[in-house]
Amino acid sequence: MARKRNEEYIGESDDGEFEEEPVESFEDPEGFVDTISDEDLLSDLLKKKPCETDGMENVIVVDEIPKVEPARQEKLENVIKKLFSTCGEIANVFYPKDENGYTKGYCFIEYKSPSQAEEAVKVYSNYRLDKTHTLLVNVFTDFQKYENIPVEWTPPTPQPYKPTVDLYSFLTEPDAYDQYCVVVDNGTSPSQVQFWENSLPDPTELHRKDKFTEQTVKWSPLGTYIVAYHKQGVAIWGGPQFQRINKFPHPGTTHVDFSPKENFIVTYGSAGAGGGSKVIIWDIRTGLEKRSFVADPHAPTSLFRWSHDDKYVASMGDGAIHIYETETFYLLEKKSVKIPGIRGFAWSPTDNIIAYWVAEQTDVPAKVTLMEIPKKREIRTKNLFNVADCKLHWQKSGDYLGVKVDRFSKSKKGGQKDQDVKFLGMFYNFEIFHMREKDIPVDSVEIKEPIGAFSWEPVGDKFAIIHGEGAGGCNVSFYEAKKGQKVSLVKKMERKSATHLFWSPRGGFIVLANCTQGVFEFVDTQDFTIMNTGDHHGAFQCEWDPTGRYVATGLSLYKAKDDHSYYIWSFQGRLLRRVNLKNFLQLFWRPRPPTLLSEAQQKEIKKNLKKYYPQFEAKDRLRQTRASKELLEKRAKLREEFMEWRQKRVQDYENLRLKRLELRNRIDTDTLEADKDNLEEEIVECLVKEETTLI
Repeated sequence: MARKRNEEYIGESDDGEFEEEPVESFEDPEGFVDTISDEDLLSDLLKKKPCETDGMENVIVVDEIPKVEPARQEKLENVIKKLFSTCGEIANVFYPKDENGYTKGYCFIEYKSPSQAEEAVKVYSNYRLDKTHTLLVNVFTDFQKYENIPVEWTPPTPQPYKPTVDLYSFLTEPDAYDQYCVVVDNGTSPSQVQFWENSLPDPTELHRKDKFTEQTVKWSPLGTYIVAYHKQGVAIWGGPQFQRINKFPHPGTTHVDFSPKENFIVTYGSAGAGGGSKVIIWDIRTGLEKRSFVADPHAPTSLFRWSHDDKYVASMGDGAIHIYETETFYLLEKKSVKIPGIRGFAWSPTDNIIAYWVAEQTDVPAKVTLMEIPKKREIRTKNLFNVADCKLHWQKSGDYLGVKVDRFSKSKKGGQKDQDVKFLGMFYNFEIFHMREKDIPVDSVEIKEPIGAFSWEPVGDKFAIIHGEGAGGCNVSFYEAKKGQKVSLVKKMERKSATHLFWSPRGGFIVLANCTQGVFEFVDTQDFTIMNTGDHHGAFQCEWDPTGRYVATGLSLYKAKDDHSYYIWSFQGRLLRRVNLKNFLQLFWRPRPPTLLSEAQQKEIKKNLKKYYPQFEAKDRLRQTRASKELLEKRAKLREEFMEWRQKRVQDYENLRLKRLELRNRIDTDTLEADKDNLEEEIVECLVKEETTLI
């Protein structure tokens, strides 16, 4: 019979029965070693192997919790439940215990959904529960990953070095020219930003970026970065060509704050699909989120205040100041500073001191308090009566604190305590705290008229106040707070139309600005002479450059439909540059970090400044000469190009002369005016004036 190839043939025996061939053995030979693992042989099937962690994605393991006896377990469970319930609804909690009933230092928490478990891991990993316990939080399914960690450590492969962007190139400019940026609405949603160097004799454009930001821009405090706003969040840029350094995804960001040392950036935006507002603190260098907070949408734009050294950040709410250490972003000493009735606070620009004020209550006066951090020790308190509102104004050097106090003026009729009280209006006074003197003495300056503006001299002992109202204008008063002396009035300038005060960052000079009419008065506060008065009609922006040499004023698209422009003035009020720029929005000078020179070195330079004058004058003269030479060369080149173009046009005119004669019956109209016989004289009379005289 037929059979297939390779098919085993089963023969027939002599007695008619089939014979079975011997069965082949599949057992391993003696001494055989199997070198193929199950993972190599059945990898596809092993991936589908069920494991004990399946369905446990919504369970987290919280480690490093306190080990407590049964009497304290209820309190521990309440603390843990209150803490982790902020991330979602908890379905179950289990605390393993030893034979004595003590907790083992960890627990299992089950949420309703895996997303809530992931949020709990993100929020409470490395959370400091108290001084001796820092929580370690992981999703239960991560333990399988930790089991597969190799026993032998393999050193990582060295990565090739990538040079970073020089973020401080703007400080190496030989002539120390300052930079500024100009924001322009170019018709599209993201606006254009131009970067300029304030060089002499004319500014030089460094870079131009189209579609750079969807709102505005903001320089960091030391000028290292510039922020651009986008729908997805914000990005920071820097370096010689303004490359993107980092981005921070926070949709709907409307406001950005930097820490003074530029270690952190704070974004204020939406909280996501659930609605509301959210505040996120980021590490600038790594781009990692350090801490986030859910904010009240009706709260002030900037909720957080930074200490001068970036060690602390504080916010106010629920009758307390919440102070966080930026090393861990935990509350200082794990608790807030309870201050019932607190209304406002501010950090000193140079010291870790917080000034705050508390509103007046029944039979309890209002008060302003200075508190030292991290000791939380009150170093000075000032009681105030009949207070409606307070504003805290620190001087930039931290030498003084000015507190503007709005007070009710009232009188009582009769002897009863709470009856027949008549309010006579408001009056104002400034409480000046001398921070550098022993026991911090306080002076008071009373002003009966409404206050329009208040501003400290950044480097110096003076402050200015705009007060009064009426058709005749306001008054601008200058006070001086000398060490060991009471605050005294040094100058009162009457009948001024100023609405804002802009001090030079170096002190000594001030601009009295009327940001409604666009009138600016430049004043030298050494002898209070008005150096000049400038007019930039409608301008509402006024900004000093960081060196105090120039002032920029601007009229933008925000305020006017046309005639958009910005002017640059000298500190003496001399107009240096007028730029008419359609759809101009804003101008911002690039800040500079503080000088590295000591006070002794700065005094030495000022003392010997006359020695440097010839060098600066020679450089200015050379620059002007070079500029004049370049201008003359440019004009000569333009004249040469024009004469060349004119010669070509004259030649073309001569080449077409024959054609013109043919078209005009051989009459040479080119010289027609030169032939006097072809001229006709015509006299035209017209009525100039008509008068009627009655006799």
